[in-house]
Amino acid sequence: YTRCNFDVMNKIHFEIGETAVTIVSEADYIQVAKDAIFDARAIIQTKIQEDSYFKVSFEPIVAENGDDDLIKRMCSASVSAGVGPMAGVAGAIAVYAVERMCIAGARYAIVENGGDIALITDREISVGLYANDPSFENLAFRIPNTNGITGICSSSGLVGPSVSFGNSGICTVFSDDVILADACATALGNLVVKGESGEMSFALETIGNIAGVNGCAVYCNGLFAVYGDVPELVRSKVNVDGITKIEFN
Repeated sequence: YTRCNFDVMNKIHFEIGETAVTIVSEADYIQVAKDAIFDARAIIQTKIQEDSYFKVSFEPIVAENGDDDLIKRMCSASVSAGVGPMAGVAGAIAVYAVERMCIAGARYAIVENGGDIALITDREISVGLYANDPSFENLAFRIPNTNGITGICSSSGLVGPSVSFGNSGICTVFSDDVILADACATALGNLVVKGESGEMSFALETIGNIAGVNGCAVYCNGLFAVYGDVPELVRSKVNVDGITKIEFN
C-alpha cells in the first residue's frame, strides 16, 4: 500500500460544473492539473456547441477531420465500446490532466473523476471498490508502479449519477487507454442486467476481448468475476463517498 508523505504529496478535491475530481501529486503539479481540466472541458463544450448530438447520443460517433485530438480519442473509444462518446468523458478529462502533469515532469500523478481514474505511479497504491453492498466491502486492487499512464474506470447501475442500463454493483475496466477504459466500463455495465453467472461471463468476455482492454471485473447480486489481466484483490478500508476511490494506507 501507498505510504503518502503529505509534506510532499497533495490530495485535493476540485469541482467545476459537472466535473468533480480528486487530484493527487506533488504540489508543483496541482495547478497544472486544474488548468488542464479547464482546457479539456472547453474542448468538449466546443464540440457540443458544434454538434449537440455528440452530448446525448448513446450510439458511437465517428470523429470528423477537424475535431480536436481529444474528441477523436473519445469517438474512437465510443466506436470500440459500442457506446456514445460521452461515455468516455470523465476518463477523457482525467487523462488529459495526467498527460499535462507528465509533460510538466510528474512521475506520480492521479486524477479520479467520478469513479474513473487516470494515473501514473512510481510506487504501489491501492484502489478501493465500493458497490453499496455490505457483503462486498473493504476490498481494493493492489496497483504496482506503472511504466506510463494507465486507466482504472468503473460504472455502476446502483451507485452514482452516471447513466447505466444495467444493475451491477460495480463494473471496472483496466486499460492503458483511459478513455477506452471509461467507455468500456459503461458498456460492461450495460450488459449486466440480471447478474446471473452466464450473463456476467458473456459480458466480461465481450468487453475483455476489445482491443486495448487489459482486463475487467464485475460485482453483481453477490457474485464477483474477473476476466483478463486484473490486479490482485486485497483487503483495504474503503471510503464510501464514491464508486471507486483511491485509498492511501
